[in-house]
Amino acid sequence: MTATKAEGCDVPLVVDVDGTFLKTDLLLECFWKGLGVAPIQTVRAAVANLSDRPALKQAMAQIAPVDIKTLPLDPDVMAVVDQARQAGRQVLLVSGSTHSLVAEVAAGHRPFDGAEGSSGTVNLTAEAKAARLIELFGEGGFDYIGDSHADIPVWRKARQAFAARSRPRFLAKLTAQGITPTPIGMAWAGRDLIKGLRPHQWLKNMLLFLPLFASHRVDLAGVTAALLGAIAFSALASAIYIVNDLTDLEADRVHETKRNRPFASGRVPIKVGMAASLVLGILGLAIGAALGWGMLAVLLVYLVLTLSYSFHLKRVRWVDVTMLASLYTLRVVAGAMAASVVASGWLFAFIFPIFLSLGCVKRLTELAKAKGSGNVPGRRYSAADRDDLLNVAILSGLGALMVFIAYSLSATAAALYTHIWLLWGVTALLGLWLTRMIYTGWTGQQDYDPIIYAVTDKIGLSLVVTCMTFLVLAAT
Repeated sequence: MTATKAEGCDVPLVVDVDGTFLKTDLLLECFWKGLGVAPIQTVRAAVANLSDRPALKQAMAQIAPVDIKTLPLDPDVMAVVDQARQAGRQVLLVSGSTHSLVAEVAAGHRPFDGAEGSSGTVNLTAEAKAARLIELFGEGGFDYIGDSHADIPVWRKARQAFAARSRPRFLAKLTAQGITPTPIGMAWAGRDLIKGLRPHQWLKNMLLFLPLFASHRVDLAGVTAALLGAIAFSALASAIYIVNDLTDLEADRVHETKRNRPFASGRVPIKVGMAASLVLGILGLAIGAALGWGMLAVLLVYLVLTLSYSFHLKRVRWVDVTMLASLYTLRVVAGAMAASVVASGWLFAFIFPIFLSLGCVKRLTELAKAKGSGNVPGRRYSAADRDDLLNVAILSGLGALMVFIAYSLSATAAALYTHIWLLWGVTALLGLWLTRMIYTGWTGQQDYDPIIYAVTDKIGLSLVVTCMTFLVLAAT
């Protein structure tokens, strides 16, 4: 980067990249993309270069270079940059991120008058960045926009300081150190982090109560244990949802609705998501351990399978929908384990094909809403797979209904239900419900998640409530 020392109103504006010009962090973007596309190579590089920050940044950028065009910009910082450009001032990007990526960002958002980043040996942050800018412009010869503790040495040497999306506590700390930056934009909000936990998905963990109700057991001890199990699953699931979102950042940003997710949009920093995921994961496993070694084992299996799904299996056709069905079925196993209920084999034989069908419905919805004939972002399905997905959804649903009919004729059902003929009515209603789910997925009427659609669809809910009424009456 070449630049000249400026005077008076021509003082250049220097802008940081990570967390400032971009509402994200390039190193972490590369790391999480690497975990998705080359997990073993990424982990090896991270471990090998953990103590060498410049080498780590270069290694991550080489393994998984990010798509610069999709990265979220900070509109408030952009407004200051545009104002400086209109005033005829030099505007430069100087960042601790590896130089090749910083240059790409500058080239993709012209006109910048220069760009500089870390090399393989120099980590251009904190004192090193301050020294470089003093070398170029002299002390007090530049204005600087930053966002973090690492920018404090640079702000000290700048003529004017700007702090992007900083919290009041951090601004107060800067003031106490004699730095009075002009704040730009708002810090991330807790409500956005909560959205990233996907609390609406916790409804799926109601499946843990299914073994209790299927065995007609509703005692306080059993319900309490199942509730604690559901809380453990919810915490662990939210931790993994964050991991899933972080590995899917690029795919989400080109998606019609997923681009608005907290991490893809940059509303919540990746570091915050990583911390939240760790805390929730520990919390979920701790509750599981309190419920017993069996429950902890189920949670660990769920953790391994879900991480495998997030990092690789969700990109493998047909394996992904099978994994989704397996993870739902595992929740039923967890419910039986938490409440110490011996679940019937009939229950698992019925549940798995139901969720295999719904997994296909999820992909059908994505394809129905997709634009163009290419693969769905982050998946391996295209329009050519629609008929196959429809067939598997229908056959799986029919398989579940056949299992339920066979169950109604079994000795197990005879021991639990007095009016068996009402179970046949349940079969008919389930058939109508599955037909509606498949049809609305095929036509793109659902909003990407069939489970969430199921609990908000009034017609579908009326069918489910009628099914439950019939089951209660059959047992009376």
